[in-house]
Amino acid sequence: MNAGFDRIGLGRFAGIGERLARGATIASVSFGRILLWLLAALIVSSCVWMLMPLSKGNTAQGELVDPGSASAEPAPSANPAAAAAPSEAQAPVVAELDRLRISSQTWRRGGLGSKALVTFTLRNDNDYAIRDVEIVCAFARRDGSHLTERSRVLADTVSMKSRKTFARVPVGFVNVNADQAKCSLVTARRA
Repeated sequence: MNAGFDRIGLGRFAGIGERLARGATIASVSFGRILLWLLAALIVSSCVWMLMPLSKGNTAQGELVDPGSASAEPAPSANPAAAAAPSEAQAPVVAELDRLRISSQTWRRGGLGSKALVTFTLRNDNDYAIRDVEIVCAFARRDGSHLTERSRVLADTVSMKSRKTFARVPVGFVNVNADQAKCSLVTARRA
Protein backbone atom coordinates (compact mmCIF):
# COMPACT_ATOMS: atom_id res chain seq x y z
CA MET A 1 0.00 0.00 0.00
CA ASN A 2 1.56 3.24 -1.16
CA ALA A 3 0.40 6.62 0.15
CA GLY A 4 1.90 8.39 -2.82
CA PHE A 5 3.85 11.05 -0.92
CA ASP A 6 6.61 10.93 -3.52
CA ARG A 7 4.28 12.40 -6.17
CA ILE A 8 3.65 15.60 -4.23
CA GLY A 9 7.16 15.99 -2.78
CA LEU A 10 6.46 14.91 0.83
CA GLY A 11 8.56 11.74 0.68
CA ARG A 12 11.55 13.30 2.35
CA PHE A 13 9.42 14.48 5.31
CA ALA A 14 8.13 10.95 5.83
CA GLY A 15 11.72 9.69 5.92
CA ILE A 16 12.69 12.35 8.48
CA GLY A 17 9.78 11.32 10.73
CA GLU A 18 10.84 7.68 10.62
CA ARG A 19 14.43 8.60 11.52
CA LEU A 20 13.25 10.83 14.39
CA ALA A 21 10.98 8.10 15.75
CA ARG A 22 13.82 5.57 15.57
CA GLY A 23 16.19 8.01 17.35
CA ALA A 24 13.62 8.73 20.08
CA THR A 25 13.13 5.00 20.67
CA ILE A 26 16.88 4.44 20.98
CA ALA A 27 17.19 7.43 23.37
CA SER A 28 14.35 6.21 25.59
CA VAL A 29 15.80 2.71 25.79
CA SER A 30 19.23 4.13 26.65
CA PHE A 31 17.70 6.40 29.30
CA GLY A 32 15.81 3.44 30.79
CA ARG A 33 19.00 1.40 30.97
CA ILE A 34 20.83 4.25 32.70
CA LEU A 35 18.04 4.56 35.27
CA LEU A 36 18.12 0.81 35.84
CA TRP A 37 21.89 0.88 36.48
CA LEU A 38 21.51 3.84 38.85
CA LEU A 39 18.81 1.98 40.77
CA ALA A 40 21.00 -1.10 41.02
CA ALA A 41 23.95 0.99 42.27
CA LEU A 42 21.69 2.66 44.85
CA ILE A 43 20.45 -0.69 46.15
CA VAL A 44 23.96 -2.16 46.37
CA SER A 45 25.35 0.92 48.14
CA SER A 46 22.48 0.97 50.66
CA CYS A 47 23.00 -2.74 51.40
CA VAL A 48 26.73 -2.16 51.96
CA TRP A 49 25.95 0.83 54.22
CA MET A 50 23.50 -1.24 56.31
CA LEU A 51 26.04 -4.05 56.76
CA MET A 52 28.84 -1.75 57.92
CA PRO A 53 29.50 -1.98 61.68
CA LEU A 54 28.43 1.01 63.72
CA SER A 55 31.12 3.16 65.24
CA LYS A 56 31.10 2.82 69.03
CA GLY A 57 32.79 6.15 69.76
CA ASN A 58 34.44 6.70 73.13
CA THR A 59 31.66 5.32 75.33
CA ALA A 60 31.72 1.88 76.86
CA GLN A 61 28.10 0.98 76.08
CA GLY A 62 28.06 2.50 72.59
CA GLU A 63 25.74 5.36 73.52
CA LEU A 64 26.35 8.76 72.04
CA VAL A 65 27.22 11.39 74.64
CA ASP A 66 27.09 15.13 74.14
CA PRO A 67 30.62 16.45 74.85
CA GLY A 68 29.30 19.50 76.72
CA SER A 69 27.09 17.47 79.04
CA ALA A 70 29.74 14.85 79.88
CA SER A 71 32.07 17.29 81.64
CA ALA A 72 29.45 19.49 83.28
CA GLU A 73 28.14 18.11 86.56
CA PRO A 74 25.20 19.63 88.38
CA ALA A 75 26.08 21.67 91.43
CA PRO A 76 25.04 20.08 94.71
CA SER A 77 21.99 21.70 96.26
CA ALA A 78 21.80 22.83 99.87
CA ASN A 79 18.32 21.30 100.18
CA PRO A 80 18.27 17.58 99.18
CA ALA A 81 14.45 17.52 99.03
CA ALA A 82 14.47 20.34 96.48
CA ALA A 83 16.96 18.41 94.36
CA ALA A 84 14.74 15.30 94.39
CA ALA A 85 11.53 17.20 93.52
CA PRO A 86 12.27 17.85 89.80
CA SER A 87 13.02 14.20 89.14
CA GLU A 88 9.76 13.15 90.79
CA ALA A 89 7.79 15.74 88.84
CA GLN A 90 9.29 14.56 85.56
CA ALA A 91 8.64 10.87 86.22
CA PRO A 92 5.28 9.65 84.87
CA VAL A 93 2.74 8.60 87.45
CA VAL A 94 1.89 4.98 86.69
CA ALA A 95 -1.59 3.76 87.50
CA GLU A 96 -2.27 0.58 89.45
CA LEU A 97 -3.09 -2.19 87.00
CA ASP A 98 -4.79 -4.42 89.56
CA ARG A 99 -7.93 -2.25 89.42
CA LEU A 100 -7.81 -1.93 85.63
CA ARG A 101 -8.83 -4.79 83.35
CA ILE A 102 -10.08 -5.77 79.94
CA SER A 103 -13.59 -7.14 80.44
CA SER A 104 -14.32 -8.33 76.89
CA GLN A 105 -12.36 -8.55 73.67
CA THR A 106 -12.73 -9.70 70.07
CA TRP A 107 -10.60 -9.33 67.00
CA ARG A 108 -10.96 -9.51 63.25
CA ARG A 109 -8.87 -9.00 60.18
CA GLY A 110 -8.82 -5.82 58.14
CA GLY A 111 -6.72 -4.33 55.36
CA LEU A 112 -6.98 -7.28 52.95
CA GLY A 113 -6.53 -9.71 55.82
CA SER A 114 -3.11 -8.52 56.98
CA LYS A 115 -4.03 -6.14 59.81
CA ALA A 116 -5.55 -7.00 63.19
CA LEU A 117 -8.46 -4.89 64.40
CA VAL A 118 -9.17 -5.41 68.10
CA THR A 119 -12.38 -4.44 69.90
CA PHE A 120 -12.26 -4.48 73.69
CA THR A 121 -13.87 -2.95 76.76
CA LEU A 122 -11.60 -1.46 79.41
CA ARG A 123 -12.88 -1.26 83.01
CA ASN A 124 -11.36 1.31 85.36
CA ASP A 125 -12.23 0.58 89.02
CA ASN A 126 -9.70 3.13 90.34
CA ASP A 127 -10.62 6.37 92.13
CA TYR A 128 -8.90 8.37 89.40
CA ALA A 129 -9.05 8.65 85.62
CA ILE A 130 -6.38 6.95 83.50
CA ARG A 131 -4.85 7.68 80.12
CA ASP A 132 -2.10 6.39 77.81
CA VAL A 133 -3.10 2.76 78.21
CA GLU A 134 -0.64 0.37 76.57
CA ILE A 135 -1.93 -3.01 75.48
CA VAL A 136 -0.11 -5.97 73.99
CA CYS A 137 -1.89 -8.58 71.89
CA ALA A 138 -0.43 -12.06 71.42
CA PHE A 139 -1.48 -13.94 68.29
CA ALA A 140 -1.44 -17.73 68.00
CA ARG A 141 -2.27 -20.48 65.51
CA ARG A 142 -5.32 -22.68 65.80
CA ASP A 143 -3.29 -25.27 67.74
CA GLY A 144 -2.21 -22.59 70.26
CA SER A 145 1.41 -22.15 69.19
CA HIS A 146 2.61 -18.55 69.52
CA LEU A 147 3.09 -16.50 66.33
CA THR A 148 3.64 -12.83 67.13
CA GLU A 149 2.92 -9.99 69.55
CA ARG A 150 1.88 -6.44 68.75
CA SER A 151 1.52 -3.52 71.15
CA ARG A 152 -0.35 -0.24 70.97
CA VAL A 153 -0.69 2.84 73.19
CA LEU A 154 -4.17 4.34 73.41
CA ALA A 155 -4.15 8.07 74.12
CA ASP A 156 -7.80 8.22 75.25
CA THR A 157 -8.86 8.84 78.83
CA VAL A 158 -11.02 6.41 80.81
CA SER A 159 -12.90 8.10 83.66
CA MET A 160 -12.79 6.84 87.23
CA LYS A 161 -15.13 3.96 88.14
CA SER A 162 -16.25 3.53 84.53
CA ARG A 163 -15.68 1.50 81.41
CA LYS A 164 -14.95 2.42 77.82
CA THR A 165 -15.19 0.36 74.65
CA PHE A 166 -12.49 0.77 72.02
CA ALA A 167 -13.84 -0.45 68.68
CA ARG A 168 -11.68 -1.78 65.85
CA VAL A 169 -8.34 -0.51 67.14
CA PRO A 170 -5.61 -1.28 64.56
CA VAL A 171 -2.93 -3.18 66.46
CA GLY A 172 -0.61 -3.96 63.54
CA PHE A 173 0.22 -6.52 60.89
CA VAL A 174 -0.31 -10.16 61.79
CA ASN A 175 0.65 -13.48 60.32
CA VAL A 176 -1.85 -15.04 57.91
CA ASN A 177 -1.90 -18.17 60.08
CA ALA A 178 -3.06 -16.27 63.18
CA ASP A 179 -6.36 -17.64 64.46
CA GLN A 180 -6.49 -16.53 68.11
CA ALA A 181 -5.65 -13.30 69.92
CA LYS A 182 -5.27 -12.49 73.59
CA CYS A 183 -4.76 -8.87 74.66
CA SER A 184 -3.50 -7.74 78.04
CA LEU A 185 -2.62 -4.47 79.75
CA VAL A 186 1.00 -3.38 80.11
CA THR A 187 0.95 0.15 81.55
CA ALA A 188 -1.35 3.09 82.16
CA ARG A 189 -0.88 6.61 83.52
CA ARG A 190 -3.00 8.72 85.82
CA ALA A 191 -4.85 11.46 83.98
